[in-house]
Amino acid sequence: MVRLAQQQRMITTSTCSAVRIAPATVHKRQGLCRPRPAFTFVPRAAAATATPVSIPRDDVITSDPANNVTDNIFEKIGYNLHQQPSHPIGIITNAINSYFHEKYPNTFTTFDNLQPIVSAKANFDEVLVPADHVSRSPNDTYYVDANTVLRCHTSAHQAEMLRSGQSAFLVTGDVYRRDSIDATHYPVFHQMEGVRVFTEEEWKAAGASDGTAYCEKELKAALEGLAQHLFGEVEMRWIDAYFPFTDPSFELEIFFKGEWLEVLGCGVMEQAILDAAGRPGQRAWAFGLGLERLAMVLFNIPDIRLFWTSDQRFLKQFKAGDLSTKFKPFSKFPPCYKDMAFWLSESFTENNLCEVVRGVAGDLVEEVKLIDDFTHPKTGKTSNCFRIAYRSMERSLTDDEINKMQEEVRKQVSEKLKVELR
Repeated sequence: MVRLAQQQRMITTSTCSAVRIAPATVHKRQGLCRPRPAFTFVPRAAAATATPVSIPRDDVITSDPANNVTDNIFEKIGYNLHQQPSHPIGIITNAINSYFHEKYPNTFTTFDNLQPIVSAKANFDEVLVPADHVSRSPNDTYYVDANTVLRCHTSAHQAEMLRSGQSAFLVTGDVYRRDSIDATHYPVFHQMEGVRVFTEEEWKAAGASDGTAYCEKELKAALEGLAQHLFGEVEMRWIDAYFPFTDPSFELEIFFKGEWLEVLGCGVMEQAILDAAGRPGQRAWAFGLGLERLAMVLFNIPDIRLFWTSDQRFLKQFKAGDLSTKFKPFSKFPPCYKDMAFWLSESFTENNLCEVVRGVAGDLVEEVKLIDDFTHPKTGKTSNCFRIAYRSMERSLTDDEINKMQEEVRKQVSEKLKVELR
């Protein structure tokens, strides 16, 4: 899902997790008191799990003036962590798929190998993202060309699914966003989108006269069951929210490990989306969730970079179908901090800075943090100082390699962002 505001609470799930435009209304509901079940694998209805996506570099990194995709991002395409059954992301994916296929037999179709290159129209317009929305900026989104992007959310496939006649589907895949650098943010992560469409005949047969109210009831029942399936005995509450593609809209929170945790965003699909897809008179619910976020909470994984490691000390801790694993740290190498101060330019944004740092250091950079902001009283020029933390999860870094990376970062920041180093 795309972001609804910068420097505020932003969308972090496929169909919904956004800034609350108005004060939220909280509706509490106690969770059922039963243990979390072990899930079993069941056949997926028309599962789309062919070979991993293989895309030529020239199709992603182009000479188009709008292109802002880096090699660091291109190299992540095709990993498909959600398709690996013993990987934490794959374990969560299969747990959610199994829940829906068991609760609603022969109902949901699963898609998990759709190409991540989509049209800007599908990514934004067809899910009603406003034309002037900040998420369309190249500061936030990876553009292949002016009309093509790396999907920001799995909702980018929603309209095509509806047009093709799908009425109940789960779409899982890797999504891409230019973002900050810290333990919980990464420019590539995984989302799941769920949609179910109802006809007037269906809700009337269930004794309902209002399709929207019926959708809301069915949605909340399905997602409360999912939360119990994943987290076991928990208290839940529904938060009224705002998303451009659903109305009414909600966030589901659970009380887990002593605090309220947002699990997902959801709502009743805006009628304009259904009408445009040739489904007038029907109603639908939709939800979206971030798989890394759930996996980090369930498995006690402290750093999002770990999902991309090939270190067997991490990977061998997890087993397909087992939601009970708690990650055991296998090493803790010391960080190395390097500060960098400069006068800002019009080309500077924090996301642009993070792209440069990632391009040089890759996953060896742990955090980029603003530690000082100063405006000169006479010139009006603004200076920022950022602290870069370098740390490998697998080995100790040498002073020589850190110094070389920092030198290259300073060089590229000066050249690409047109800042004046201090």
